[in-house]
Parts: sequence; structure tokens; C-alpha cells
Amino acid sequence: MPDTKKKMDEEFASLLMNAIQKNDIDAFRKEFLEVHPYDQAKFFVSQEEDIRKQIYTYLSPAEMAELFHNLDSEDQEKILHEMAPSYVAEMLAQMYADDAVDVLNELEKDQVVSYLTIMDDEAAKEIKDLLHYEEKTAGSIMTTEFVAISANKTIREAMKILKSEAPDAETIYYIYVVDDEKRLVGVLSLRDLIIADDNKLVSEVMNDRVVYVSVSEDQENVARMMMDYDFVALPVLDYQRHLLGIITVDDIMDVIEEEASEDYSKLAGVPDGEGNGYSAFSAAKKRLPWLIILLLLGMFTASLIGRFEETLNKVSILAVFIPLIAGMAGNTGTQALAIAVRGIALGESDHNSKVQLLQKEIGTGLIIGFVCGILVMLIVDVWQHNFYLGLLVGTAIFCTLTVSTMTGALIPLVMHKFKIDPAVASGPFITTLNDIISILIYFGLATLLMNYLV
Repeated sequence: MPDTKKKMDEEFASLLMNAIQKNDIDAFRKEFLEVHPYDQAKFFVSQEEDIRKQIYTYLSPAEMAELFHNLDSEDQEKILHEMAPSYVAEMLAQMYADDAVDVLNELEKDQVVSYLTIMDDEAAKEIKDLLHYEEKTAGSIMTTEFVAISANKTIREAMKILKSEAPDAETIYYIYVVDDEKRLVGVLSLRDLIIADDNKLVSEVMNDRVVYVSVSEDQENVARMMMDYDFVALPVLDYQRHLLGIITVDDIMDVIEEEASEDYSKLAGVPDGEGNGYSAFSAAKKRLPWLIILLLLGMFTASLIGRFEETLNKVSILAVFIPLIAGMAGNTGTQALAIAVRGIALGESDHNSKVQLLQKEIGTGLIIGFVCGILVMLIVDVWQHNFYLGLLVGTAIFCTLTVSTMTGALIPLVMHKFKIDPAVASGPFITTLNDIISILIYFGLATLLMNYLV
């Protein structure tokens, strides 16, 4: 199947390039507009700037809007600079308002103002209304292109309204029912509308138990709710239940990708949003603050080892096992961290779930620590012919793995309780913290067993 798709893409690109070289606009448009906008975007972004500028003259702003939505943010920003401002403004006006807002949020304020100034007044107003909502909230990702009807309409009248408004709506699967003051009172699906008796009132057919979100709700919570209910759209209300907009499943897919990318970046200790578009200097500037903090913690770890210099001088073989113990502690801590952050991201953050998670991770740490401790103790005993050294390293492994697993699970839970993003408790941070704990345990035990080691 992949080979077939690749062959089709190559044939498609060959036909388009042939039309471009001949400047045959009709042939180009016939081939280009027949394929999905995603495939259009793939071809478009792979071309050189001069070819792209030629394609602009072949496509209307409305046609470009379909394509543009399928580009990633870095490509969008680059391509916007190639277009004439008037073309950009008209293209943004042709996009669904929420998609246009997503594009504008990535630009400098003076660029946004410039495009809105030359844009059609009605489209500009709709976009401005969405721009003022706080980023990463339901209001910032909702669209205002939806179908709403009055509860006192008949099904026949509702169907006429739907037919007239459907071309401008982002989705028509759900039809929202409002009262005279635009407050949401019910919802019915397209299926309900089709099978209902034409003479019935909408109020008789609608479902008045509507699941909705507040305009200020965090986008991550909205995504979780849509996954829980398997909705393709979700209404957004203000505090007085006025229907402001809807959030569609395609927007939620973008949110899920964005949140996953952000959490992954934080877990790795890398600033979110850093990509191919960043220069080496910009990337270093963003990473340095976090790495300097970790460097200082690392220096603290080194100073701890220095405090046990006398112990090391007496039993130099102890130094051999420092990387082993510290590395195992960091690994188990990071594993527990990943499980805890995943549980929080999936909404398993009530008190009982947290207690169960902590109990499970402590139990897991005890089992892993016991098995690894026994194994290391036997290996060291056979290798070094020193039972007490094996006992020391095995006990240190048992203690550090147990404590590290508990730490890895506990820290994100505590951070979540204090409304701090648990992903900030990144892998490098947990690893460095567990280095400190493991060194204290290891050399503390070594000092206690010193008489048996020398």
C-alpha cells in the first residue's frame, strides 16, 4: 500500500509540474483541485519559492485557505511572508475563524493588526472576537461557524434553516437549540432531524441534557471530555449559558498533538516549541537556564561524594559502583514519573486514584529493588570475593530503587496538587535528584559497614 501511494504521489507531482512548466492553468487546476487538501499541501510545500509564487496566481484565496490549513505552523509562517498582504487577508477571511486565529496567534502583533485592518469587516470582527480569549482555553480553539435554531421551530422549518446555513458551518452533525436570548437549551443530531416528523416542534425532538464546556475551560480538559463522550463537536458557553461557539474533533486532535509534544518536551527538559526553525543560538538560549540548574544540582552531588572522601580512600572499590547505583536510581525514577504524568494526563487525578498509584509504585519499587539487590549482591560477592561488599551494594540498590520509584511517582502528584504542570518534573530533574538520594544512601551505608569492608 505505501508503494502504491508513493507511485500515485509521483504521478500527481509529475502532472502538476508539467502543467506549471507549460503555464497551463486549466490543466493544473483540474489535477490539483481533485485531490485532498492534505496532498495539495504536501506538493505545495515541497516546491521552491518561485514555483509556489506561480501557484498563488493559479489559486483563489479560498482555495489556498483549504490547502494552508494542512501546513504545520513553521511552514505557514514561512509561506505567509511570500504572499501579498491583501492575498493573505482574503485567505484568512475565507478560513474558519478558529483556524484563522490559530495562524494569527503564531505571528507578531503588528502583522496581526495589519492583516485585520485590510480584511473584510465582518470576517475581521469574527476573528477579533476569538483572539481576545486566553490561549489554551476553550474560547481560543472554538469556532463560531455552527448551526443554531429556535426551540419553537418545526422540524420542516429547521431543515430549511439547516440547508441555508450548512455551507458556512464547520460541522452540521449537531444542531444546537437556543432560546430567544441565545441561551443553549438543547441539541439534536442530524439523524434526529432527518427521521423526525416534519410537523413536530424542535423542542419535542431535542435532547435537553446537553454536555458543554465553559469558555474559560482548559483545552486539555476539553480534549479529555470529547474523548470520554466520543463527541465530534462540543458547545462552548459563557457563565449565563449563552452559546458562543463549538469545538470540533479536528481542533481536539490538534490539541492532543500539541499537549503531547509539550509534555514530551518538558519530560526531556527541552523548551516546548523548539524545532527545525530555531537557530543553534536560539536553541542554546532556551535550554541553558534549565541545564544550568541541573549543573548546579550535579555540583551538589559531586560535593556530597567529596564529603565521603575518607570512606573512598579506605575502600577505593566503592567508586566502581557509583555509576551503577546512580544510573539505576535515575532510570526507575523516570519510569515512575512517566506513569504518574500519564495518569494525570488521562484524568486519573482524584484522591483514590493518586493513593492507588502511589501504593502501586511503592510496591513496584520494593519488588524491583529486592530482585535487583539480590542479583547484584550475588554478582559482587562472586566477582570481588567479599560478602560484605556485595551486601552493601545490594542493600544500596534495594533502598535507592525503592525510594527513587516512590520519588518519581510522588513529585508529579504533589506538583499537580499545587496546580503546577507535572511534566515540569522532567526526566533530567528526577534523575539528578535521585543521584543525590542514591549517593547519600550508598555512602551512608558504606560508612556504617566500614569495619567489615577494610
